[in-house]
Amino acid sequence: MAKFKLDEVDHQILDMLIDNTRIPFTDIAKKLLISAGTVHVRVKKMEEAGIIKGSSLTLDYKKLGYSFIAYVGVFLQNTSQTKFVLERIETIPYVTVAHITTGKFNIFCKIRAKDTMHAKEIIFNIDDIDGVYRTETMISLEESINDKKRLMHTIFNDL
Repeated sequence: MAKFKLDEVDHQILDMLIDNTRIPFTDIAKKLLISAGTVHVRVKKMEEAGIIKGSSLTLDYKKLGYSFIAYVGVFLQNTSQTKFVLERIETIPYVTVAHITTGKFNIFCKIRAKDTMHAKEIIFNIDDIDGVYRTETMISLEESINDKKRLMHTIFNDL
C-alpha cells in the first residue's frame, strides 16, 4: 500500500478532530472555507488509509466511581505462556491496558477499580491465571498527565 500523503487541509481537519472528535463536518468546513462534502471525503480517505481509526470517548472515571488506578507488573513462569496469559487478562474488564514488556516484568497492566478492596480482587484474578508466577503492584496516587492530544499535534506538526 502506498504511503498516504497529507496536505495542509488534511492537517487542519485532523487538528480540529484531535481537539474535538465530535465537531460537525459543517463546522470544520466553515472554519476552513471548504465544503462539508470535501471534509467528509477527506476524512473517509484518511479512515481508509488507516490514519484515522475511529474516534474516542473520554469518560470521567472519578464521577463513575472508578478513580483508583494501579499498575500491575506480571511475572510469568515461562515467556511461552505470554499469549495464553494475555488472553485471560483480556477477560478482566478492569484491566484497561496491557503491554508485553522487556526488563523486570513480562506483562505490565493498568487497572481501574472502585477502591483498594476492588483492586485487590482484580489483582488476585490476575495472580490466579495459570502461568503467572507472581505480580508486583504500584498504586497511582494521581494521574498528573494524560494528554494524547499534545502528542498527536506534535506528530502532525513534524510531518
